[in-house]
Amino acid sequence: MRVLVALALRERQEVVELELPDGSRVEDALAAARITERVPELASGRQRTGIWGRACDIATILRDGDRVEVYRELKADPKAQRRARAGVKPV
Repeated sequence: MRVLVALALRERQEVVELELPDGSRVEDALAAARITERVPELASGRQRTGIWGRACDIATILRDGDRVEVYRELKADPKAQRRARAGVKPV
């Protein structure tokens, strides 16, 4: 099966196309794409992942055509930023 692994950093974006055996999991795709070698700061294993924009666990089984996405940590909460700009207090 073919899957994509997408990683977006501030300075660059990478999309790696992989051919994996049926029954592979997200963690298998990350290992095959050598994400921790490409971006050593992700070696902690605490990065969040998703498939086509939906959060998933690294044990999720992949299907042909899936796009595995590696999400970076946010510096600020977007909702809190919008509230601050609007001058609204959280309920």
